[in-house]
Amino acid sequence: MKKNSSFWQSMKAVMWGFLGVRKKSGLQEDVTSLSFVHIIIAGVVGALIFMATLLLIVKVVVSH
Repeated sequence: MKKNSSFWQSMKAVMWGFLGVRKKSGLQEDVTSLSFVHIIIAGVVGALIFMATLLLIVKVVVSH
């Protein structure tokens, strides 16, 4: 039976995926409980946050 998941659970799973530190048991739980659409949206949001952070860091370093 599939559990309902929230977008925040999907964001948490995607962020752990970006870091590359995820237990196999956590992965199996995510596969059975998270929504595919939530994962896609969370991945895009995570990538945008990552790119914005990098651009901000570069802008601060170059301006000094």
